[in-house]
Amino acid sequence: MTQAACERAAMAEPRVSAFSMYRTLAEEKGPPGQTNGILATRHEQKRYLNLSRRRRLIKKKRKNLKVKIIPTTGTLAVVKESTLLQRDMDCTEKKPTGRSAKRKINSKRMNKIKRMTPKSRKAAASFNNDLSNHSQRESTAASRNGIEIFGQPSKSKDARPWTGPTLSVLLRDLRHIQNSKERAVRLFDWLIAPVASKKFFSDIWEKTPALIRRHNVNYYKGLFSSEDFDRILREDIVTFGVNLDVTSYFDGEKETHTPNGRALPVVVWDFYKSGCSLRLLNPQVFSGTIWNILSILQEAFGSMVGANIYLTPPGNQGFAPHYDDIEAFVIQLEGSKSWRVYDPRSAEEILPSLPSRNFRQQELGVPIMDAILEAGDLLYFPRGFIHQANCPSESHSLHITISTYQKNSWGDMLRKLFPTALDLAIEDDVEFREGLPLDYLEYMGVQNSEREDDPRRETFTKKVYSLMKKLFKYAPIDVAVDQKAKDFIHDCLPPVLTKEEVACTVYSSPVRWKNGAPHNSVLQLRGSTRIRMLRSNIGRLCGENGSILLYYTIENSREYHKEDSKCIEIDPELADGVELLLCSYPQYIKVDSLPAGNLDDKISLAVALYEKGLLMTEYPLLPKRD
Repeated sequence: MTQAACERAAMAEPRVSAFSMYRTLAEEKGPPGQTNGILATRHEQKRYLNLSRRRRLIKKKRKNLKVKIIPTTGTLAVVKESTLLQRDMDCTEKKPTGRSAKRKINSKRMNKIKRMTPKSRKAAASFNNDLSNHSQRESTAASRNGIEIFGQPSKSKDARPWTGPTLSVLLRDLRHIQNSKERAVRLFDWLIAPVASKKFFSDIWEKTPALIRRHNVNYYKGLFSSEDFDRILREDIVTFGVNLDVTSYFDGEKETHTPNGRALPVVVWDFYKSGCSLRLLNPQVFSGTIWNILSILQEAFGSMVGANIYLTPPGNQGFAPHYDDIEAFVIQLEGSKSWRVYDPRSAEEILPSLPSRNFRQQELGVPIMDAILEAGDLLYFPRGFIHQANCPSESHSLHITISTYQKNSWGDMLRKLFPTALDLAIEDDVEFREGLPLDYLEYMGVQNSEREDDPRRETFTKKVYSLMKKLFKYAPIDVAVDQKAKDFIHDCLPPVLTKEEVACTVYSSPVRWKNGAPHNSVLQLRGSTRIRMLRSNIGRLCGENGSILLYYTIENSREYHKEDSKCIEIDPELADGVELLLCSYPQYIKVDSLPAGNLDDKISLAVALYEKGLLMTEYPLLPKRD
């Protein structure tokens, strides 16, 4: 607290703490129970007791700083916590100890238990049990809702439903979170609840399948429904092979029945009635809710997040056993589906970079999971785990598979790194440009691989190893990461803007054609205007062929790679300003504080990014009169 603040506080009406009141009274009347050497009355003792209770309550609320009034001067003084703690210990009543005291306490407890009804006894026992297991509350919640991590001992399965915020309430609350990363974390936490995301990524992610049973058919209500499927067929242009697949699986053989042309409802539902499964390939094109969810989740994973929707008639199966090259989150929306999951058959099939062919049942071993997903349940399995699913005969099945981390491994990053590193090494080091031996074809290659006794093979191999070691110092790791980021930006869905965000972007510009001319076409973007990027991953700066390019997602299509990658070239003198905006997200920055030349340059940069839809202002801009 500053000196001026202390003086103002001293001039104000003093706030006397309970402890200082107690000290003043003690100095005037002596310790509790005594008044100038004479025993106090019951009324005075009760007053002291009430003051002591009040003091303890105030101490709880004000732990870090204790302020009292010094009676002689009226100035503020800080009382050290250790001093108060010692005084409190001196003033507190000592608890009774010894065998007789414990016997009395236990006797009171037994008498109280005897007076309790059987129902209240059970409730008290449950309460005490909850208290004893307080440290294991999270794992208890997981066990209660049937969290199964395969390869570990199964936990108890209680049929009590897991409830949480509805999807509509969650999306409404997410609009008020300014940071898109935090928004994504909140959404993912809801998606896998009650499993904590930290536990998920440490124990489950890329390691083992996990099944979350919630016993709540309405948990994912509002995400997608069979009625939405029917509405899309009737109101949107759905194309066979592009947006919709038709498949079946009978007698161990998968068949594809997808025709050409538009998928009209009468044709699609006829396939369904004949026992075929329907797969909607890119539902985010037709469903704003799925688009919103996927665009948020891609901020959490730093990788493209896609989805497919599967509608299967009762008693049928649409696909053969196979494994995928994506991390899969299977969300059961309607009905139920029986799933069998198998371990990877070999080390080469663990976390594969490509999907598998269709397997025959004879090639599979014993499943590590054989379970039925009900509406509201979620099943996760890593890439490489073979799986198959069939619909029970009681009802249809509708589920959505959310996928991510396709081609997002260390090996995929190194594919970007090594070609660039080799180009730099060839350009810089003459040893990489020296010619190969004249006769190397005579002793190297597969046809000469058995000539191990030829010393020329050993010399040649040592030379290659030597050049590979030198190659590492030319590895432009940051450049390779930027190239991966460039691919991610192209894969991304465009962001879904809230009403508040739209009001602060170029999309709410008040420009109108009026009386034969455009009006309100000039916006008041000044040096004092505070701006920030629209999303954490809205763009990425990359250097290519001597130019600085800013790749961005705002103009991407909702359909995967329907549009080419979009970018704008950035003047090298303004690149630091763009970098500051990207790195300072989600904080707002004044235009005149950008490291980008003079004020006109700063405003020009801000206007260019604003007009591209990459920037938002802290408050809506007012139109400037033409």
